[in-house]
Amino acid sequence: MTHTIMIASPLEAEHVDLIRETHRDIDVLYDPALLPPVRYVADHKGAPFTRTVLQQQRWREMMGAAEIMWDLPSAEDLPAVTNLKWIQTTSTGVGPAVAALGLAQSEILITTARGVHARPLAEFVFMALLQHWRGLSHLKAEQKAHSWVRMCGEEVAGRTLVVIGAGDLARGCAKLARAFDMKVVAVARDPAKARGHNDLFDAVVPTAGMHAALAQADAVVVTVPHTAGTENMIDAAAFAAMRPGAAFVNIARGQVVDEDALVEALASRKLGFAALDVALVEPLPKESPLWNMDNVLISPHSASTVTSENRRITEIFRHNLLCWMEGRLGDMRNVLDKGLLY
Repeated sequence: MTHTIMIASPLEAEHVDLIRETHRDIDVLYDPALLPPVRYVADHKGAPFTRTVLQQQRWREMMGAAEIMWDLPSAEDLPAVTNLKWIQTTSTGVGPAVAALGLAQSEILITTARGVHARPLAEFVFMALLQHWRGLSHLKAEQKAHSWVRMCGEEVAGRTLVVIGAGDLARGCAKLARAFDMKVVAVARDPAKARGHNDLFDAVVPTAGMHAALAQADAVVVTVPHTAGTENMIDAAAFAAMRPGAAFVNIARGQVVDEDALVEALASRKLGFAALDVALVEPLPKESPLWNMDNVLISPHSASTVTSENRRITEIFRHNLLCWMEGRLGDMRNVLDKGLLY
């Protein structure tokens, strides 16, 4: 029996070919003419794009035939996916999108790209922290002024990193922190949970102990998914609990942080520095005070996007596809918990 797969977001032809080679009993529907033009490597949304009437008819026909889909359908296309049984997403934090589409109550299996983004996001975190602690802005200004004045910098080793969350993104950050001889404390909903990377943390504390952990932090990194339980988790009280001059990095979702409280903490220098890959509203509005703060680094939700991203997601999809075809559903990776939405 042949199973039909639809590639529903831009993907390089080399990866489509690899998917086709995964199993003899699959039919992969992939038509680049029906997909938006990409703006950069691993662009899963593409530039603004409108299909012709004939293209839209073909697109809906493909949707109707698909049992398996690469990436989430849009709300407009959802009524067309009448045969859909499984979606492999290209992101990790898809819970809110799944809920908004009404898929949390469906029988459609959702698998995510969890694990793909841990390393590049951890690299972004330490690019930002090293820039701050080792005085890159000062050095660049001195270079521009042709000034050779010796200085004393700050060391990274021995500092404490508090990671909000204890999953894959926390693992990536902790691994690099260990290489810099930092102490790592993770804040987790379930601190007693068995994790293969628990040995990377010096301590895992419950959410109830978050403020006490923040008081120890030289740097705080937010890695938790956006759920009802994490919305505005980092609020004015959390910033007040932090050590004066602490660094703050958000690689999670903007909704996890009270942005007004963040701005106030940065303006008062309670926070010494913030690196933000996400914002409450994206794109970050032009009028946001965050743009002009000299102690803020803005990244346009791109810290996880690297040239190897689609290759890694394809590897997960091919593994899952073999499991699906062979009836080994229990061996599939990154199955979304529709109750927890992560």
